[in-house]
Amino acid sequence: MFQKQRLTHQSRAVITGSGSGIGKALALELARRKGLIVCSDISLQAAEQTAREVRAEGGEAWAVACDVSDLAQVEALAQQAQELLPQPLNLVINNAGIGIGGQKIGDVPIADWAWTININLWGVIHGCHVFTPLLKGQPAAGIINVASTAAFSAAPLMGPYNATKAAALAISETLAAELSETNVQVTALCPTLVKTNIAANGRITGDSGALFNRLMDRFGMSAEQVARITLNGLDRGQLYVMPQLDAKLIWRLKRLLPSGYAVGTGLLNRFVRRTGSVTEEETTRGRLHG
Repeated sequence: MFQKQRLTHQSRAVITGSGSGIGKALALELARRKGLIVCSDISLQAAEQTAREVRAEGGEAWAVACDVSDLAQVEALAQQAQELLPQPLNLVINNAGIGIGGQKIGDVPIADWAWTININLWGVIHGCHVFTPLLKGQPAAGIINVASTAAFSAAPLMGPYNATKAAALAISETLAAELSETNVQVTALCPTLVKTNIAANGRITGDSGALFNRLMDRFGMSAEQVARITLNGLDRGQLYVMPQLDAKLIWRLKRLLPSGYAVGTGLLNRFVRRTGSVTEEETTRGRLHG
């Protein structure tokens, strides 16, 4: 069976957005499992740094620049991966994404909606569209789409992010059904707070940005832990990987008590508006690097 083959060991992988955060942690964890990894990022310099660290961990790696919002660049990434890897590709991780928050729907500029959709949604669409046909012919293969608990939590002031992550989860579920008779395993990663630089690289505005950093600093799980849990979940054939307890609780609560959950998110919105302000010292302490 597919789950017994431990796909994440000695894999031949492509990871988008691998220059930092979860993508980088996944690359390094695959390196520890003796993988061969094409490290892709919109920043070639960041991808090259990850590739160097992968090689230091005992894996093999190559760096390729790719803007996942551009279909032609994703197609070029697939072509380069096939040329670089000594054996056929068998794992694709659609990780590239950005964070956005702090404004209500109606106040969020349309340009910010477009920016978020182009990366968080079209990046997953392009990755699945281009790489799925290449994986179908392998005796065992996998696709990991990095979504978020935001895919189902409907947290206030995160409209564009919630929408794109919900779509990424729906695509993963659909793809899993369509590939159920193949040897391609699909896994959707749905974490809550992870200690990455997503806030620094995204557009989380005003008091929400400061509050996000404070919560991340206090409660965030390390990207390294998330990477290990995710790859182990893929090996076990899990469609949903929710690394933290709060993600699992939100998942169950929304399905068991949908009306109560909706009331709760309204209360959360009022709480965030009242408590969003933090001191400059707290904001500085809450900034994350990685």
